[in-house]
Amino acid sequence: MSSPLGPTVQPERFRDRKRWGWLLSVIGPSIATLGPLAHTLGATSFWWFALPLVLFYGLIPLADWWLGEDLTNPPESFVPELEADGYYRWILYATVPVLWASVLFNLVYLATHEMPPAAWLALVMATGSVLGFGLNLSHELGHKADWMGRKLALFNSALGGYGHFSIEHNRGHHRHVSTPEDPASARLGESIYRFVLREMPGAFFRAWTLESDRLRRGGCSAWHPNNEILQAGLLTVILYGGLIMALEWSMAAVVPLVAFWGAFQLTSANYIEHYGLQRKRGADGRYERCAPHHSWNSNHLVSNLVVFQLQRHSDHHAHPGRSYQSLRDFPDLPRLPSGYFGMFVVAYLPPLWFHLMDRRVVQAANADPERINFMPERRQALMLRLGL
Repeated sequence: MSSPLGPTVQPERFRDRKRWGWLLSVIGPSIATLGPLAHTLGATSFWWFALPLVLFYGLIPLADWWLGEDLTNPPESFVPELEADGYYRWILYATVPVLWASVLFNLVYLATHEMPPAAWLALVMATGSVLGFGLNLSHELGHKADWMGRKLALFNSALGGYGHFSIEHNRGHHRHVSTPEDPASARLGESIYRFVLREMPGAFFRAWTLESDRLRRGGCSAWHPNNEILQAGLLTVILYGGLIMALEWSMAAVVPLVAFWGAFQLTSANYIEHYGLQRKRGADGRYERCAPHHSWNSNHLVSNLVVFQLQRHSDHHAHPGRSYQSLRDFPDLPRLPSGYFGMFVVAYLPPLWFHLMDRRVVQAANADPERINFMPERRQALMLRLGL
């Protein structure tokens, strides 16, 4: 039976064929510990430290290419059962201690062991990569309607010193996504290195403004203990302050680098998710409602299993209350040529990114400049180059 939302199987025969595949997300963070564990057991090769990076940014994109895309959707009649199935929630909960243990183990190892500079840098990046994965976990938890999910998201994001994330994402990004007003929506012609200078500070300041406004509406100061940014920040200070006090300057040198690379992974996801796409503005000055075609989508199987199907980003923004296991594909969406891990590597090479993506933006926008989010200073040059 076909559906306007894409290929669907008969409800009476439906089963989640990816049910056990989601466990990849639980064990994923532990991969970053391969180098330290191998070194402890006597291995000396640099490649043990580099192996997680090879896996994340090399083997997963290759597996996506080899296994291809999963275009199936759960039938709507089955979605309530999927949403109510506690197994999928426990997958999220089980990932939290694995993530924390892996990151903290690596941080202590980095601060207490001598190793060649290349191995040290590889381990910093591997640890930061799973820290970025942890922010994606916070993203999924932060969209839950219950208190437990939201508080766990806040707690988890504190591991990377990014406790403002859920506030900015849920109340800021989802409102302004794919508009020039959104610091987390990349503009056509903007490299990821320019984007990060706009996105990281812009996200924090918008989160602080949103949280301050919430408290003031309740008659409280922005510095009230109920400020969730302060709550997460206090946890970060206690956690990292304790580690730095215990291990002194060696830990102080490690923490900022790992935390930055973790945050940069979130920035990388934000960069590719809405690059160049814009909601059209009406005569009244309001932007049209966010729809699936305002996000780049990817159905690549392996990377979706690792990132809680974040890559079905079109359905997520159109229906943010849907859990990861229920997200759908839609026909005629803007589609990425690879999963997120492969696209991250391309984004880090701006000429390659522009060559691969700029004309895709034009095609996704039906060559309508009003549906393209340009870098203002490059608008005319880009329109000329792209034949608009």
